[in-house]
Amino acid sequence: MPFYIDSHCLDGLKEFAVSEGMEKFRGEQIYKWIHHSGCEDIAGMTNLPNSVREKLAEKVKFTVMDPVKVQRSAQDGSVKVLFRLEDGEHIESVILSDGTRMTACISSQVGCRMGCAFCSTAAMGLKRNLTVGEILKQVKRLNGILAESDDRLNNIVFMGMGEPLDNIDNVLEAITVLLDDNGYGFSHKKITLSTCGVAENIEKLFKIKTPVNLAVSINASTQEQRKSIMPVSAKYPLSDLMKVLKNLPLQKRKSITIEYVLLKGINDSMKDADNLVKLLKGLDKVKVNLILYNSGADEKYQAPEEKDALKFQQYLINNRIGVFIRKSLGSDIDGACGQLRARHEKNL
Repeated sequence: MPFYIDSHCLDGLKEFAVSEGMEKFRGEQIYKWIHHSGCEDIAGMTNLPNSVREKLAEKVKFTVMDPVKVQRSAQDGSVKVLFRLEDGEHIESVILSDGTRMTACISSQVGCRMGCAFCSTAAMGLKRNLTVGEILKQVKRLNGILAESDDRLNNIVFMGMGEPLDNIDNVLEAITVLLDDNGYGFSHKKITLSTCGVAENIEKLFKIKTPVNLAVSINASTQEQRKSIMPVSAKYPLSDLMKVLKNLPLQKRKSITIEYVLLKGINDSMKDADNLVKLLKGLDKVKVNLILYNSGADEKYQAPEEKDALKFQQYLINNRIGVFIRKSLGSDIDGACGQLRARHEKNL
């Protein structure tokens, strides 16, 4: 089985170097070439001896991720990219542009097994987890697209296809490389992981040296309501999830983001708003992102009227909860929240 050289963090490459009879520092050199300099050619690693490069050329491979289709939003400049993976599977990633920031919305799985009723990706089911290299290469490829206009990514959100905490080992290793100054060099303040509530793995996320930002998709104000649209609630009840969130060791100036997709006639009433206030009681460092449903998963769901969304928002504000209505970027190219799904899967 080939050794995918760009699918490992620093420790992994040091171990590989030693296992191949090289000095440990060669692993550090290889790591910097791949993750800091973006090198995808062994011959280009010029500070390695020819003998080392020859050995590497025989032993290793680079992750294959080819852009198949690039779509640009006429509304806001966001860009959605369909990637073909080495085994023929496909994923989508998005560059979300809001005028001042360029955010990479990246995927962690091919499809998703969580089954959220309002999410297009969930309709695919889970094909497989992405490797560390496939997660990282999305960032590299998106930066390559932005480089054409002398731009660069400012932020990363794990809000693409898949549930990041269902692929926790690979996601955490990728985050380690993204945070490393000798890797991609992102600040922990600029990376956000969004989960539907895989409770025990949320705690694992906070055991890494520098936890990134956490966003949790609640999307309901009661267990019964949530279970009807998010099957994950059967295994991870809302009450248990809230206990985990309230006990997390949050760093100073960090808060938990609660994501709440507003579905007309389902979870957007004033009773729902009141239940949500009660649910969040005791969660001191919290802000709420309200998301108007983006069409695509199921025709029975609709977004509420703007006036009703504003009324919901105001109720939370009146109860001293920081709340924003998140602008849906890339919706005209099916790149907004809940819309990511390779169209060829449905022959659309």
